[in-house]
Amino acid sequence: MQVTKKLKMMEANVLKMPQLSQFTVKILSYISKGLKRKQRLSQLVLFLFIGFFSSIANANILPKVQYHTHTLAHHLHSPWSMVKLPNDIWLITERDGHVVIVKDNQQIRVNLNLEGLYVAGQGGLLDIVLAPDFNTSKNVFITYAQGNAQANRLVIAKTSFNGTHFSKPTVIYKVATDKNTPQHYAGRALILPDNTLLFSTGDGFDFREQAQVITSQLGKILRIHLDGTPPKDNPFINHTNPRAHAIYSLGHRNPQGLVYDDDTQQIISHEHGPAGGDELNYLTPGTNYGWPVITYGRDYSQARISPFTEYKGMQKPSVDWTPSIAPSSMAYYSAKYTAFPSLQKQVLISTLVDQKLYSVNLADGAFTQTHVFPEASGRLRNVYVTTEGNIAVLTDGKDAKLMIFKPE
Repeated sequence: MQVTKKLKMMEANVLKMPQLSQFTVKILSYISKGLKRKQRLSQLVLFLFIGFFSSIANANILPKVQYHTHTLAHHLHSPWSMVKLPNDIWLITERDGHVVIVKDNQQIRVNLNLEGLYVAGQGGLLDIVLAPDFNTSKNVFITYAQGNAQANRLVIAKTSFNGTHFSKPTVIYKVATDKNTPQHYAGRALILPDNTLLFSTGDGFDFREQAQVITSQLGKILRIHLDGTPPKDNPFINHTNPRAHAIYSLGHRNPQGLVYDDDTQQIISHEHGPAGGDELNYLTPGTNYGWPVITYGRDYSQARISPFTEYKGMQKPSVDWTPSIAPSSMAYYSAKYTAFPSLQKQVLISTLVDQKLYSVNLADGAFTQTHVFPEASGRLRNVYVTTEGNIAVLTDGKDAKLMIFKPE
């Protein structure tokens, strides 16, 4: 969030406080009695301001109910995503191609034997989501990097899970544009209420300009049917180049948050900027989100990427994070969840640089941001809301863990 916006809001609230008006009068009366009491006055001012702003901070602490935390899985190897099954089994992806099955306090590590898996840089096995009919079909969709150092890409594969084993994964869609870098795969997947699959692709780091090229699938949000075919109502379905047919939106850098707000029926994403310029966006079909033409970020060398923060025909972000927080995932806390009522209609965002879990209020008109669940600290890779409204957080790295937060 921009600090200036927060300060203006705080200033407006301060000016409305009758206690503060009385406090100002007292200050003036002290001053009128001379400068001998200046030291005493400064101490009083400091004391009252600390108390005043502490009360504001305490009022914003979320969630507002007592909770406890429990560690569900230990010693995970560079995990990326997780999902909870209806029978309380957890599936956790690890970038080297394994899935950790967590059941009855036991962990079993299974190799998916993914065709052409490319594990380098940010590549490897990434996201996992359940099919809408999982209870009957047992189908699971995963995203992973495929190829080699000279030519690699993001792919979507389908497998089935019978409670103990996975079937041989079948690739249903390959991003059509290859790259020769091991960065910026994006790879987040989301199944929409119409049973289409939305997923994000990164710009490949060295190919940022392709985010603006409609015939390239780098730097895009793509939408397909669950059999891998593009829906007939996609915005560029009539383009002469078939690479454009699956494109839902363009102008993205490295989107790793993708959720559906079922209270307002809107799609929300967030993405990594370079040095600054992380973004939260509301997605609509055919919209251009500007990268790299518009950005608040700078290159890692601090060189300016673009002189523009807005440009005709390009959508500005709803939220900009500069400096960067490195948002790594996102979950929407719907109004239907009652475990943590104070988090309703907010998105939960895990971060790698800030190493905190944030909530962003989508309903207050100001996108108020709050640090939540301080026990979740360090590099955070993913956040997930269970059907009961409990919140799970996955840490990052070679010795990571999966934690869950439940109300008392």
